[in-house]
Amino acid sequence: MIYALFLIWVAVSSSSAQQFYDPSGCSSDTSNQGSRYTCDSAQQPCRTFLVYRANQHFGHQNLLNISALFQVESDELLDLNNIASPLETLKRGREVLVPINCSCSGEYFQASLSYIVSERTSFPEIACGVFEGLLKSLTLLQENPSQGTDVETGVKLDVPLRCACPGGFARFNGVKYLVTYPILEGDGITPLSMKFSIAPEDLLAANHLEPKSTVYPNTTVLVPLKSDPVINLNVPDSPPPTPGFLPTITVEKTKNTKLRKLYIAGSVVGFFLIVVALLACGFYVKAVKKWKGERLQSFTDRNSVLSCSTARSSPRSGQTGRSSTNSCLSPDLLAGIKFSLYNYGIEDIKRATNDFNEDTNKIGEQVYRGLIDNESVMIKQMRFEDTRQVIDMHSKINHVNIVSLHGVCYGENDFAWSYLIFELPTNGCLRNCLSNQANRLSWRRRTQIAFDVATILHYLHYCIFPSYAHMSVNSRNIYVTSKWRAKLVNIGSTLAISASTMNDKVVTVNGLVAPQNPMNEAASVKVDVFAFGVVLLELISGKEAAQGTFLKDSIRFLGGGANEGGCFEQLRSFIDPCLKNEYLIAEALCLAILAKACLEDDPLRRPSMDDILKVLGRMV
Repeated sequence: MIYALFLIWVAVSSSSAQQFYDPSGCSSDTSNQGSRYTCDSAQQPCRTFLVYRANQHFGHQNLLNISALFQVESDELLDLNNIASPLETLKRGREVLVPINCSCSGEYFQASLSYIVSERTSFPEIACGVFEGLLKSLTLLQENPSQGTDVETGVKLDVPLRCACPGGFARFNGVKYLVTYPILEGDGITPLSMKFSIAPEDLLAANHLEPKSTVYPNTTVLVPLKSDPVINLNVPDSPPPTPGFLPTITVEKTKNTKLRKLYIAGSVVGFFLIVVALLACGFYVKAVKKWKGERLQSFTDRNSVLSCSTARSSPRSGQTGRSSTNSCLSPDLLAGIKFSLYNYGIEDIKRATNDFNEDTNKIGEQVYRGLIDNESVMIKQMRFEDTRQVIDMHSKINHVNIVSLHGVCYGENDFAWSYLIFELPTNGCLRNCLSNQANRLSWRRRTQIAFDVATILHYLHYCIFPSYAHMSVNSRNIYVTSKWRAKLVNIGSTLAISASTMNDKVVTVNGLVAPQNPMNEAASVKVDVFAFGVVLLELISGKEAAQGTFLKDSIRFLGGGANEGGCFEQLRSFIDPCLKNEYLIAEALCLAILAKACLEDDPLRRPSMDDILKVLGRMV
């Protein structure tokens, strides 16, 4: 009877002592058996260890930084890891033993820490980067449900690290510690066993693994130790597995004449089939080319007809346009198109904009938000004679920071009005992003947007012929994508004109007067430089340029006369208060000085977009 009870106790203790290995990575959003190590409320807390690797990228390159991260005394780490000084810079990847207190919280073991976020980041970056996979990002999110996808600077997080205490049967077998070890590329069961001087079978049993099981990077295993932990740093990481080879088997020569004839016949038949297949492929390719040529010729013939009776239906909507000569592209316009555009019917446009609903769909002057095939688009109403200029301009450019032109639609009754359909970046215009207090634009994103706008203006000024002046660069004509990259709109409109045709002496940009001399091609693009300076001031201050000369007057302190300390204080008061202290004052000063240079009254004293791009390239 006693023996039977002992066997039952052994079985129960053994099942509770073994933890499961979770093969999914640290950033995986799935919870598996082994994502956290289980316990029952009767298990007592224990003192155990985990392994952490020196990491210069996150500032944990010495024991002083590592002890602060895990909230332990640095002297304890010195003795445990045989390191002379807490300030000694450790080799990248040097493994460090860290003591932790592991306790049962609910149904899971965990070592509870707190972590204060030093800069805006995400849960996967904290879990898999800062803490090197010692917990999954899903666990961190579940422990801090009040936080969003991005974690703001200064937020204090609860961090439940993976750990486990030996169960009854493990203690009966002499196991004193279960050390949490994060797996890297190249780690394996055998070298890991050698590193801690234990049997591979013990390591497999502690993690519920079968012989020859594979462990994957960005996961953790438990290392069962019967004495205080010591890492053998001389054991190299296991190399990647080499491809195996099948054993060769000596085949005796056969003298069977019949079998030899069969081989010869099979070879002949196989060669014949290969030749037939190659000939068939050749005929097929030739036929496809001929078919494509006939289709292209047919398409050209159809589009060269002087008039047509029905509009080509949109491939996206699948709807047939209204039967009208006004719903077709004119042959003159088709002659200038160098790329593929969808031709939408007026019913498609009405359906997309809720019949041009000004309350819900209007986003600007003669500009509407629409939805076509579940994709958000921007629909711009313009006069028929301006349409060709816009289409012609978009056929000559190809740049990631310019909104794409998807299609065109002509009016219902006459050619007076037409509609151009563009992509609509997710986050709307830059002005709305700067005004959104709920989801403020970080300093890093603002500098990236400035760089993107400079990149596209550089492209328009230097990379196409003739060079182009946009003439309407402002925060409402700059849109922001879901990845916080900038895209410029209104390319090719009547405001954007060839640089060689401008002769105005005064131009108004965003409420500021940009004086101009009689312009040649080199000086005309300086109107865009002036407007870019205004956009820079909006990015720095968050204020709208519609406030007239207020923005330009606000940086007059950069012209001299103020001492260094006063200059910085005035700059800080000018910067958007939503940014708090997350910006670098040197970068803010650089942007402000660059904006001031762009706003020079003499256009020839303003920097070129080439110069501006070189300055901003050092900040992103």
